[in-house]
Amino acid sequence: MSSVFQIGAFWLISLVIIFAAILMVSSRQLVHMVLWMAVCFLGVAAMYFLLDADYLGLVQIMVYAGAVSIMMIFGVMLTQRPDIRESLLFNSQLKLAVLVVLLLLVLTGGLTYQATWLQTGQAVPPNTIEHIGTLLLSRYVIPFEVAAVLLLVALVGAIVIAKEVKPGARSRD
Repeated sequence: MSSVFQIGAFWLISLVIIFAAILMVSSRQLVHMVLWMAVCFLGVAAMYFLLDADYLGLVQIMVYAGAVSIMMIFGVMLTQRPDIRESLLFNSQLKLAVLVVLLLLVLTGGLTYQATWLQTGQAVPPNTIEHIGTLLLSRYVIPFEVAAVLLLVALVGAIVIAKEVKPGARSRD
């Protein structure tokens, strides 16, 4: 029963991801594109949970479905454009794009069919998040802190770059 449920859930989640991805790239409104992208990210997180990769599923939800989607929505809403319809025009390369996508699908399918898939007899550890957290805060604490400092520097740099210059303000030359 468990394997039948997993197979059914896999196909259902796969269809949701594909459906959301198609709607994301074919939508004409930018906000709708971002919302379908969030649905696609949540589907990928569900796939991680189905594969017992709970840490990756939580990171997918927090970083991609949460932070990236919200950042893109704020970027869309805070961008001042006279008429947003002018910036969302489709170009004339649709036939070439469909051809490239079909070629990549055939190539990926062929390589997937020819690949030899190794299966290990080992079970997935029951509590991966606790193990990863222990490693991050003990053995890998220095790289973890360096990554945090680099992200903070990038955030401060983005704020400095995005800071609006007021028309009457003096420049420091």
